[in-house]
Amino acid sequence: MTPGRERGLAALLCAAGAGLALLAAGRTWASVEAEHAITPFAQNLSGGDLGGAPGALGWAGLAGLAALFATSGRVRAGVGVLVALFGVGIAYASATAVRRSTVLSAAGDKSALLKLGADPSVDVNLWWTVSLAGGVLLVAAGLVTVLRGARWPRMSARYERAAAAPRATAAADDPSSMWKSLDRGEDPTAQRNGRP
Repeated sequence: MTPGRERGLAALLCAAGAGLALLAAGRTWASVEAEHAITPFAQNLSGGDLGGAPGALGWAGLAGLAALFATSGRVRAGVGVLVALFGVGIAYASATAVRRSTVLSAAGDKSALLKLGADPSVDVNLWWTVSLAGGVLLVAAGLVTVLRGARWPRMSARYERAAAAPRATAAADDPSSMWKSLDRGEDPTAQRNGRP
C-alpha cells in the first residue's frame, strides 16, 4: 500500500470512529422505569446524560484527523498516540456509562422522583456499543499513524518554496520595496519580467 493510501486509510478510520462516537452520544443509551413507585417514573438517558466523555473525545478525534494531515515526523506520531488514547477513552467511558449504578445515578440527578422508593428497572440498548466501536476505530487509526505515519507525505510540502530556487534580487524579496517602487511611479512587475 502506498503512503498516500495508508494516510487515507488512517483518516477514514479516524473520521469514522469520531463520527460514530458523536452520533451515538446524542442517542438514548438507557431507560429507567419505576412503575411501582409512589409516583410512576420513566426516564430516557442519552450518552451525553450518562457522561459527556465519549462525545467530547469524539470531537477531539476530529481535531486529530486534521492534525494527521498538517503534521509530519515525530509530531505526527505524537498525534497518532493522542488519537489512540482518545479511542481508548471513548471505549472505556462508553462501557462504564451503562453500568446500573451509573445509569441510576444519572437518572436520580435528573429527577428526584426516582428517590421516592421503588426498585427501578434499567434497560440498556445498543447505542453504547456504537460509541465503543467508534473508540476502537480511533485506536486503529492512531496505531496506523504511529507505525506508518513517518513515511506519509506532508500536506503543505508542495506549497513551500524550493530552497534552491533562484531569486532575482534581495529587493524583490522585500514586500515593502514593491510598494516603494509603486510610490515612485515604477512598475515592479516590469522589472521582474525582464522589461526595462
